[in-house]
Amino acid sequence: MTDIVHKHTGINYAKAAPKSSLELGDAEAAAVQKTVNRVTLASLEAKIQYEDFMCPTRHPHMTICILTLTNGYVMVGKSTPADPLNFDAALGRKFAREDAVRQIWPLEAYLLREKMTKE
Repeated sequence: MTDIVHKHTGINYAKAAPKSSLELGDAEAAAVQKTVNRVTLASLEAKIQYEDFMCPTRHPHMTICILTLTNGYVMVGKSTPADPLNFDAALGRKFAREDAVRQIWPLEAYLLREKMTKE
């Protein structure tokens, strides 16, 4: 499978595997990018001012991530294993944060498209 991905994108994941699915997707998009007009993971990360995590008392296996962006907008991500016995706090934070970041992406894409329309 890696060979197919490498042929398609030119990215050799065996040498430097991305740390998250967000990084993987961003690297694949960068590999086929034809213009400067693209929302990048780095641009999203730069807009995150604060991040908070919590596990509700009633559902301690659930992780909620609250990202506060530099403009004050708040995005919420969540993760929950199907079986509470499979809960891992570090993975819960990782997956909840990725969920929140994924929700920012279409908003930033909309803003970029608006900017492109006005140019």
